[in-house]
Amino acid sequence: MAKRGQRPGLRLLPSDEGYLSYVWLVYMGWTFVYPAVIGSLSIFIETAVAAVVFLVLYFRGHWVRGRTLLAILVAIAAIGAVVGPANPWASTYFVYAAAFAPYVGSTVVAWRIVGTLIAAIALEAFLLHLTPWFWAPGTLFTALVGAVTIRAAEVDCANAKLRVAHDEVERIAKVAERERIARDLHDVLGHTLSVIVLKSELAVKLSQSDVPRAAAEIRDVERIARESLSELRQALAGYRASGLAAEIDRARDVLSAAGVRFECDIDDVRLAPKEESVLALAIREGITNVVRHAGASMCRLQLARDAHGCRVTIVDDGRGTVASDGLGLMGMRERIEALGGTVAREVTNGTQLVLTVPVARTR
Repeated sequence: MAKRGQRPGLRLLPSDEGYLSYVWLVYMGWTFVYPAVIGSLSIFIETAVAAVVFLVLYFRGHWVRGRTLLAILVAIAAIGAVVGPANPWASTYFVYAAAFAPYVGSTVVAWRIVGTLIAAIALEAFLLHLTPWFWAPGTLFTALVGAVTIRAAEVDCANAKLRVAHDEVERIAKVAERERIARDLHDVLGHTLSVIVLKSELAVKLSQSDVPRAAAEIRDVERIARESLSELRQALAGYRASGLAAEIDRARDVLSAAGVRFECDIDDVRLAPKEESVLALAIREGITNVVRHAGASMCRLQLARDAHGCRVTIVDDGRGTVASDGLGLMGMRERIEALGGTVAREVTNGTQLVLTVPVARTR
C-alpha cells in the first residue's frame, strides 16, 4: 500500500505494489456465479453495479491510510451487506474489507475491525434469515484473510524497521569513517606541515652562512614530504599505524628543528598494536601543539607503566596553550577514551598533558 499523501496520478496501484493485488480480484468472480446459476438478470445487474463501485473503492484503498481507508473499508462491507440478501456470494466483499484492516491503524485496531466484520455477517444472517451460503464462507474467509493479512502487515512493519535500522547503521558507519579520516588527516598533515615549515625556515636562514647544512635541511624536507604522502595514503585506506619508537624519534627531530630542548624518559613498555598506535598518535599531536602554540624552550616526554596502566606525560615550559580542545585534542581524547583511558591537560606555567591507558589493555 502507498504512503499517506502519495498521489495516484494515472496509476491504478502505487508503484511499490506488485501484481498480486490484481490477482486477488479474481475472487470477485464468485459474486457472478449465483445470478448466472439461477438465471436472474436483475440480480446480475445489481451484482455488476456493485462490482463497479467496489473496483473504484478497491483501487482507491491502496493509496490511503487511517480514517480515509476505514471509510472505504466500511463502504466495501456495506456493498456486501446490501447485495447479500439477493446474492449470498456477496459476502466476498466482507473478505476484501478484512484485507484492508491491517492498514487502517495498529494491530489491535485491525483485529477489532475483523471481529466487527464477522459480527456484522452473523448479525445480518440472523436478522434476515440468510442462507448458510452467505454467512458460512463469509465468516470463515473473513477471519482467515484478516488473520493472514494482519500477520503479513506485522512482518512488513518489522522488515521496514530493520531496513531503517540498517540504513541508520550505515549512516553512523559513514559518519564514523569521515571522523576517522578527519582525525587522521589532521594528525598526518598537521604534524608534517609544521616540520616542513620549520625546516624550510631554517634552510632559508642557513642558506647564506651554512650552505651544506641548508641543503641537508632541504633534503629532510623532501624526505618528510614523501613520508607524509605515504602516511596520507595509508590513513585514507585505514591502515595507518605508528610505533612509539618511531614517533619519539620524530618528536626529537621536530623539536630540534624548532630549537626546543627535548628531554625523554622512556620505560620499556610493551603494548598491543592498537594501543601503541593510539599513544603514538597522541604523542605526535602533543608535540605538534608544543611546536605550534607553546613557544617553549624545553619539552619533556615521559612514558611509564605502573599498576594502573601505561602513562604518557608531555610537559613544556612555554606560555600555555588554549584551554579548549581543538580538533586534534578532541580526536586524541576520543581515541584514548575508546580504549578506556583518560586525557588530562593542565595549563599553568606551560602545559602538562597526561595520557593513560588501563593496564588491562596492555600486554
